[in-house]
Amino acid sequence: MANLREREDHRELNIGIGGDLNIDNLADDKSKLNFDTGKDRGSTVLGKEEQLRDKDMGPKAGSSIHRSLSRPQLDLSGAAIQGNFEEKDPAILLPNQSDDISHLALDIGGSLIKLVYFSRHENQPVNDRRRKIIKARLGITNFNRRSFPILGGRLHFVKFETAKINECLDFIYSKQLHRGGMDSRSWQTEGPNTESTVIKATGGGAYKFADLFKDKLGISIEKEDEMNCLVSGANYLLKAIRHEAFTHMEGRKEFVQLDSNDLYPYLLVNIGSGVSIIKVDGEGVFERVSGTNVGGGTYWGLGKLLTKCKSFDELLELSQRGDNRTIDMLVGDIYGGMDYSKIGLSASTIASSFGKAISENKEIDDYRPEDISLSLLRMISYNIGQISYLNALRFGLKRIFFGGFFIRGHAYTMDTISFAVHFWSKGQAQAMFLRHEGFLGALGAFLSYEKHGLDDLLVHQFVERFPMGAPYIGGNVHGPPLGDLNEKISWMEKFVLKGTEITAPVPMLSPGTTGLGGFEVPSSRGDSLRPDASKLNVGVLHLIPSLEVFPLLADPKTYEPNTIDLSDHGELEYWFKVLSEHMPDLVDKAVASEGGTDDAKRRGDAFARAFSAHLARLMEEPSAYGKLGLAHLLELREECLREFHFHDAYRSIKQRENEASLAVLQDLLMELDSMDEESRLLTLIEGVLAANIFDWGSRACVDLYHKGTIIEIYRMSRDKMQRPWRVDDFDIFKERMFGSAEKKPHKYKRALLFVDNSGADIVLGMLPLARELLRRGTEVVLVGNSLPALNDVTAMELPEIVAEAAKHCDILRAAAEAGGLLVDAMINVQDSPRESSLSVPLMVVENGCGSPCIDLRQVSSELAAAAKDADLIVLEGMGRALHTNYNATFKCDALKVAMVKNQRLAAKLINGNIYDSVCRFEAATSPSPSLSFS
Repeated sequence: MANLREREDHRELNIGIGGDLNIDNLADDKSKLNFDTGKDRGSTVLGKEEQLRDKDMGPKAGSSIHRSLSRPQLDLSGAAIQGNFEEKDPAILLPNQSDDISHLALDIGGSLIKLVYFSRHENQPVNDRRRKIIKARLGITNFNRRSFPILGGRLHFVKFETAKINECLDFIYSKQLHRGGMDSRSWQTEGPNTESTVIKATGGGAYKFADLFKDKLGISIEKEDEMNCLVSGANYLLKAIRHEAFTHMEGRKEFVQLDSNDLYPYLLVNIGSGVSIIKVDGEGVFERVSGTNVGGGTYWGLGKLLTKCKSFDELLELSQRGDNRTIDMLVGDIYGGMDYSKIGLSASTIASSFGKAISENKEIDDYRPEDISLSLLRMISYNIGQISYLNALRFGLKRIFFGGFFIRGHAYTMDTISFAVHFWSKGQAQAMFLRHEGFLGALGAFLSYEKHGLDDLLVHQFVERFPMGAPYIGGNVHGPPLGDLNEKISWMEKFVLKGTEITAPVPMLSPGTTGLGGFEVPSSRGDSLRPDASKLNVGVLHLIPSLEVFPLLADPKTYEPNTIDLSDHGELEYWFKVLSEHMPDLVDKAVASEGGTDDAKRRGDAFARAFSAHLARLMEEPSAYGKLGLAHLLELREECLREFHFHDAYRSIKQRENEASLAVLQDLLMELDSMDEESRLLTLIEGVLAANIFDWGSRACVDLYHKGTIIEIYRMSRDKMQRPWRVDDFDIFKERMFGSAEKKPHKYKRALLFVDNSGADIVLGMLPLARELLRRGTEVVLVGNSLPALNDVTAMELPEIVAEAAKHCDILRAAAEAGGLLVDAMINVQDSPRESSLSVPLMVVENGCGSPCIDLRQVSSELAAAAKDADLIVLEGMGRALHTNYNATFKCDALKVAMVKNQRLAAKLINGNIYDSVCRFEAATSPSPSLSFS
């Protein structure tokens, strides 16, 4: 995404308070329960007065969202539609919007403070001639999205212990979140006084700590109803975030993709100190239908009395090592070890929680604290699961979402609740959980602002990142030092300065690691509570309104970008090993790209440590960051590089290989021009395959580079191009291009060429193919990465490469001029006559990503616009055509071309060997993909 490169500006900060303590249990201070129940948009389902009370839970929370009118309003002057007016829900741009509007929301509970804030990208205008020409060619209105700073940003999720609220206040102050963020002009000058600043908060702490926020930061807290915030936060996450919901049975997490058009009704069970059960029927339409006073507070209170544990986490940790059979009376204890099969009860079913304590002559000290903790956990979890199912049955609901402080990502708790729902429903109902469940209240408070700009963002417009670490650069402290993977705040937000020594606050490698960049499976796998399970571990959500679903996907709902299934643990272990072994070489290239300075070496070491920690974390729990695919792993690596200021680790290598390839391009084009059309097409595809050997992400290829020059390797690769290839649809593609006795030749209108590597790959492989399509009257769009990844060519680099190539070719020059790729400074226009007056353009667009792979559910707006009239897609390279999209089907013809540079992938995907070639063609009219090996 282009706008990810630009400077971010912290603008919006929201405070939500109390998601981990149910407000219904704050009976000791009922004055705090006077929530505003005024009406606003949407209608909340409210019953009679007696229905507002629950025998166990006390007063019901108000259920309407009060809108603040005290914050600055959006400036609507000069508002304009971005993109085509015919588009569904086009973005509305506000060019005159003040930079000083900020969003911050908190949810301050009895144990944790959850903070949600929004930092906005500061987009810079780009007014080059090339973009204007492409805009005209593609027919895009307001194409230049960078002209409007309202678009793009990041949604951050941060937590603090309530007992250490001063740390939270220090964090807000250090980042100037209460004054618009570190880059806001308002705090850098005298600016407006923060006395008028109002931030949103929910939960009991919004009342308890209001004066503290006023005294310390000079800001006022506007209280938001907790129940409203919970429901609003859940609705938003379930509609906007892919892989937000998941099931958890017998230790296995499986993500559930929900249809936002078929979300309602559902049951939301919020387990705080007590339990509220809410039936949600739509936006702002919900009813608290039940609840129980037996919840997280019950577990923690009884556990503290019975085990002497000093923290909730310690009590959960004990349960991991417990055996409840020493305390609970089981069905088998009553029936001599037998099942009670007549009524469907197994011998291991709990007949009576703590039942054995009745008949045993033991004191409390005679029981292990671990067993007590587990028995308590199962007793409370089973009952919550049963009560929830009975309410779901009452209203005919099959989807039940659980959230709240009690769960906190604890696997055994989720398993116990899931088992109860499955048992009592006989498998008809399903318990589901939310990855951001700890932040429902804070997010709801964030959304309660009059205008927040997030209402219409769709699932494909969010990209979740899991950054960690800090660059070795100077600067003020932007928050507490990073201790471990749990503290995922944002890229570039952790700076630690100790005297004159700058240190990297990243976790050190454990003694069992294999060295620089190495890791091994943690020995604690499954034996103890993850330290982050109780810390609401989620990533930063990058909000990119300019992302769209690729319009040429045959069926976006069934599209799966990842070809390799990493849910197979053996597959996961192998690819982690590949990434780890490649780490030293990657670090060397990254350090060299920054001049090999001591600073670069320190940052390179920090990157290796940080990325290794991520790999170890994912090896232990592959679904920790959501549904995991190889594309996600590779993107995580690139993001981690950028975290440590390595923005283009292969920059110098790419420049050197581009120059070497351009030096021999003219001879190649002369050779091609001497051939007849059919021979030339075969030679072109052979050239694409041969040139695709240059991949610095492959260990085998890196070893090759030490044995010869780029031109020597290219020629060797071409010489070995012998058909049939392992997957060989060339003859089908040739017939499509040239026709046959039975079929007419097909003239493509526009071709999208998804290019791969710099150097020979683009210069000697894909550019000659583009030239051939141009010669035949086809518009060509080169699709390059928005951000660097390994030695992949970027959209920013392509115009210069094309300009250099155009010096030797009239076809490329005319097409490049038509596509706006040439400016006077780029090319010395010759006086010699041109081969033709071609008007078909050669254009360049960015794909919207910074990874060797591509997820076509999230592409740039300009690529989506370019695809509108395309009837041919060429996906080139392992990342785009094999690792992802090998099984993808499209509405137009598709050619997938790549050389396989990994033995395991070759064997698994095409039943072949390393350096085998794939030329897979799928016509638009084909009902299914062409035959492939598996």
